[in-house]
Amino acid sequence: MLKILIADDHEVVRKGLGKVLMEALQPVKVEEAKNGQEAVSKVLKSEYDLVVLDLKMPGKSGLDVLKEIKQHQPKLPVLILSMHPEEQFAVRAIRAGASGYLTKECAGDELVLAIRKALNGERYISGTLAQILAGDMGGDSEKPLHEILSDREYQVMMMIASGNTVGAIAKELCLSVKTISSYRTNILLKTRMKNNAEITHYAIKNNLVE
Repeated sequence: MLKILIADDHEVVRKGLGKVLMEALQPVKVEEAKNGQEAVSKVLKSEYDLVVLDLKMPGKSGLDVLKEIKQHQPKLPVLILSMHPEEQFAVRAIRAGASGYLTKECAGDELVLAIRKALNGERYISGTLAQILAGDMGGDSEKPLHEILSDREYQVMMMIASGNTVGAIAKELCLSVKTISSYRTNILLKTRMKNNAEITHYAIKNNLVE
């Protein structure tokens, strides 16, 4: 029997996804985690055939959770199912060891196909993601500024560009305002931008936010 862990902070998503998996992958046992820390804890305590992981959960970022899972269980397939478009986080997720990246708008058939590929030890790469990865293979001189940021800095940058205040970001990520302010300072230094307005303009220009 397959054993799959679904990590998402929304119960409706967990239940809905679990129903899809149980109908398509019989026999299968589905377990749930409501945040990243719980997901890591369960992976350390039990054996799973696959983890379906959301990137945006309270506390640890999804990318941090992915890296921690791969550190402890390098052969465990982890499929990212996120509300964020592929342009925003897919490349970073694949680099960190994800077996695939899908948005929550994907069809159920596509999700099941991706899961079957991951269970077979393969990566699921959509046509859109393939194009993004092909562009990412260019030389460093062609890489956009946001590629030089750490995963956490990039996450904070995206939240700033979406109009969140430092205080709101700190609350959502369960970090101190001082820590978020330090990330913001690093972002400005690395990208040579001057303020939040420039960050927002850059993110929109590069199709990172709508």
